[in-house]
Amino acid sequence: MAVVAAVDLAAGPEGGFLPLVSLGPAFAGLIGTWRRTALIGCVALLLCVGLGLYDGLFDTRRGYTAMASVAGVTLAGVLAAGSRMRREAELAGVRSIAEVAQSVLQRPVPRHVGGLRVAVSYTSAVAESRIGGDLYEAVASPHGVRVIVGDVQGKGLAAVETAASVLGVFREAAYEEPDLAMVAARLERTVAREADGEKFVTAILAEIDTEQRSAVFLNCGHPPPMIVRKDGSVDFPRPPAYALPLGLGMHGGETPQPHRCEFTPGDRLLLYTDGVTEARGAHGDFYPLGERAGLLRTSDAGEGLEALRADVVRHANGPLHDDAAMVLLRHRRR
Repeated sequence: MAVVAAVDLAAGPEGGFLPLVSLGPAFAGLIGTWRRTALIGCVALLLCVGLGLYDGLFDTRRGYTAMASVAGVTLAGVLAAGSRMRREAELAGVRSIAEVAQSVLQRPVPRHVGGLRVAVSYTSAVAESRIGGDLYEAVASPHGVRVIVGDVQGKGLAAVETAASVLGVFREAAYEEPDLAMVAARLERTVAREADGEKFVTAILAEIDTEQRSAVFLNCGHPPPMIVRKDGSVDFPRPPAYALPLGLGMHGGETPQPHRCEFTPGDRLLLYTDGVTEARGAHGDFYPLGERAGLLRTSDAGEGLEALRADVVRHANGPLHDDAAMVLLRHRRR
């Protein structure tokens, strides 16, 4: 409005710039409240009157036409601002409910579970979301620290519902069942019953015994874990036989078999979903997780995992096309 006034004064009455004063309330309606829009509209009308009198435009219809333009745009801006504010209030309410729902479904994992330090990272492919088709949990049970990381086939609310069911069963079974195979069997029955063969869940279960300094894995069609050794070497423990994902047991295939791996103080254990390793770069190349394992060799597990997450996002050169969950574990005593 100030620029329009300066140009109008410089150009004189024949310039015809006076109606452009209505740009003030027009832009105010896009970003401000309806009260602010009305206030700026009043200022614009006063400015229009002052410039019109200075230019002598009220001797003709031009002055009144300019005032009508400013008044009309101000009214439209006020109505638009009011409508936008109502929509923003409704959206804020929906976001608040969504945040509560997400916090219930995916509870924060404690930083310390048993004798382990734990850091988690979840990057959703859906904007404004903290949970989707990927799932993770870590619990301290009488049998050791038990962890699950999984990926539900598909996306949307159906995937979230399946993920919530799997997490609920895991939290109960992890305390009750004496071995991982029985935990996996309960998860298999849950997914098969609720998904009815229409969905499956790839998952890896881990049981860490801090006294024996070992980890037992049970892989159900999931990417293998990554262990960054104290000396900097990287290991991807693979199962003796690949089993079908949870929910597909009715089709036969290999029964998931637990396999043990050394996990000593100073090592870092990373469980992740395929949203990490399948993140594509600008040239279509997958994320080289093994080559970037050095990012996890920090004194703070959270800092290392955040550095890895940021590196995945940089590699993808934009938003990820799939959810990416990661759980990093290390011994509390090095």
